[in-house]
Amino acid sequence: MSQSVRAVERALDILQCFSMDQPTLSLTEIAEKVGMHKSTIHRLLATLESKRYIHRDKATGLYKLGFVVFELASIMMHDLDFQHWADAYLQQLALQSGETVDLAILDNNRVVYLQVVESNQRVKIAAAIGEQLPVHCTATGKAFLAYLPEKQVRQILAQGIQKYTDKTLNTFEALFQNLQQIRERGFAMSEQEYEKDINAVAAPIMDGSGCPMAVIAIVGPSYRMSHDRMLELGRTVRETADAIGSEVGLTALPFILPRQSIPCTDESPN
Repeated sequence: MSQSVRAVERALDILQCFSMDQPTLSLTEIAEKVGMHKSTIHRLLATLESKRYIHRDKATGLYKLGFVVFELASIMMHDLDFQHWADAYLQQLALQSGETVDLAILDNNRVVYLQVVESNQRVKIAAAIGEQLPVHCTATGKAFLAYLPEKQVRQILAQGIQKYTDKTLNTFEALFQNLQQIRERGFAMSEQEYEKDINAVAAPIMDGSGCPMAVIAIVGPSYRMSHDRMLELGRTVRETADAIGSEVGLTALPFILPRQSIPCTDESPN
């Protein structure tokens, strides 16, 4: 690797030291985070400061990100197609699974579908964009509930846990037990809990604080989406959700997605 490329890598490592939790850092803290000598860090910081990527507070000597970073972020946000930011992932997942794939957000005790990629199968299941479904008996809804604090989950469920089929979980005890299983697996499943002969598997896209910002789901007829098939697809959905969070940036998700009506708190999950 050339010296110039190594210097670029080191400069980027420095920029990535800063976070929501640590927006300002000292020279020593930066050196410890990136594992370089202070003299090297100092030279790189001076270059980054001259280009306005880093700002040094003359009174405290602490460093923070400069306004050029904000300018670049503004350009990216302006160019971003908010309606289709996850399309490539959803299309790939639909191709892999052969079933309908959708992305939804949480709105109180309902899930709202933002994007839907329909299956090419003759027999297929697909929600309409903007459609709202109950949270307690859909894979999408349970993928949200599993990662929300218990207090919020109880507030949501207190609004009603109607029984739609003979497989609907409609007691707090049964639902909380299922939510624990979801956390252990990393994805949620609904086996004919909302509608007969329809199954789904879903996983949340988490933000930097561990809050589920959106959920991706695969849905199809139960004769194709067997229990074993959903266990297999669940791992794929989980990997896709994690990949989206990684590419978009966990701290950027709240700015891309509409805010939930019941936001996460710092409490521990149920």
